[in-house]
Amino acid sequence: MKLVLFRHGIAVDREDPDCPADPDRTLTDRGIRRTLAAARGLKALGVSPDTIRTSPYRRAVQTAGIAAEVLGVSPDRVEITDLLLPGASPREAADLARDLGVETVLFAGHAPGLDLILSSLLDLSRTTLPLKKAGAACVELNEDARLCWFLEPRALRLLGG
Repeated sequence: MKLVLFRHGIAVDREDPDCPADPDRTLTDRGIRRTLAAARGLKALGVSPDTIRTSPYRRAVQTAGIAAEVLGVSPDRVEITDLLLPGASPREAADLARDLGVETVLFAGHAPGLDLILSSLLDLSRTTLPLKKAGAACVELNEDARLCWFLEPRALRLLGG
């Protein structure tokens, strides 16, 4: 099975005086455009998730919704999980991916959580592959884990045309 990790796009700056509480921070207009372009890059790569799991934070839910629309995933196949909240256990999130029993799952979430999931799966001693906003990685999960690809947002946007 494959696990695609997709970091949320550019969100409202925490330093903005009008910034809401962290769980309610939304993607900016630029963040929406770039996330949409990155999702098109995922489509160009042939990413076709059976299901999407997302952090409950608003910017991640928006990212998951954009990915679902572009990748043709029915809204009823997009589910929120606390296992993708900042500070959640990377091992438990990886176990969730394996336990779903699907061919491909996409996780929409945050840094460093997604980075830690990736490091945990690849048995890296520290986070050495940080995902940028609207960046993505794909890991093949069988008896062990193998990195299929790791792409920065610019590369995804170029792939998406």
